Amino acid sequence: MILQKKEYKILTIFLNVILWSLAVLMLFPLIWMVSTSLKLPEEVLSWPPRIFPKNLVFSNYAYLFEDTQIVRFIINSFCLSALSTLAILYTASLSGFVFAKYKFRGKNLIFIAIIATMMIPFETFMIPLYLYILKLGWIDTYQGILMPWVIMSFGVFLMRQTIESLPNDLMDAARIDGCSEWGIYWRIVLPIFSPALSSLAIFAFMTAWGQFLWPLMITNSVDKFVVELGISMFQQRYTVEYGLMTAAASVTTIPMIIVFIFLRRHLIEGITLSGLKY
Repeated sequence: MILQKKEYKILTIFLNVILWSLAVLMLFPLIWMVSTSLKLPEEVLSWPPRIFPKNLVFSNYAYLFEDTQIVRFIINSFCLSALSTLAILYTASLSGFVFAKYKFRGKNLIFIAIIATMMIPFETFMIPLYLYILKLGWIDTYQGILMPWVIMSFGVFLMRQTIESLPNDLMDAARIDGCSEWGIYWRIVLPIFSPALSSLAIFAFMTAWGQFLWPLMITNSVDKFVVELGISMFQQRYTVEYGLMTAAASVTTIPMIIVFIFLRRHLIEGITLSGLKY
């Protein structure tokens, strides 16, 4: 059935209203978090609750930057997340390329073993990993925090499934022109599948940024805390400083927003891309 122009216009407006309503609903927790960070302590727990504060106060942010190490926590998290993302992009893309385009004995068995690790919760091997880090002498070190997040089995799976669509004829043509296997990976595979890499980069950065349990186990010094541990410092035994906690949470979401803004075009392209571009 072909919709008339008027009916199509009404349907478009109706769908836009639904989508905008869902967008506002999804943004409401973020709005509430920022609003709470700008309230006085007595207004935070007032009843009935108010979405927006009566008077804007920035004392929580002033205290956050003047009397806490939130900037150090953000730098720690950003550097560790960036290093983790780069490591995952390298290991996942190279492993995915090998599994997708090369034949060797035991390839399927190894790949199945890698996929199987996706179903194992981190908590099940956290203690053996801690003992291993202890033997290396990496307790309370940045490399100890980073260790579990340099390889991502999901990334290997994603890149392998994506690179499988690369025509073998293209690789053969590159070999005829004198391109090495490393050159094929660096000059052909990575540029063609940059949208998939961008999608993986966002996922890897978010995963590393939101870690709490492992840094809690591995670190002892406050100057090595990541943002999740820093935010938890505002939760006391019997009280919670909601204003400071939401202020810290609001500040620590900014790097994630920046990463998404820079990679959003490639992310959308990776979702909608149905073929290869040359």
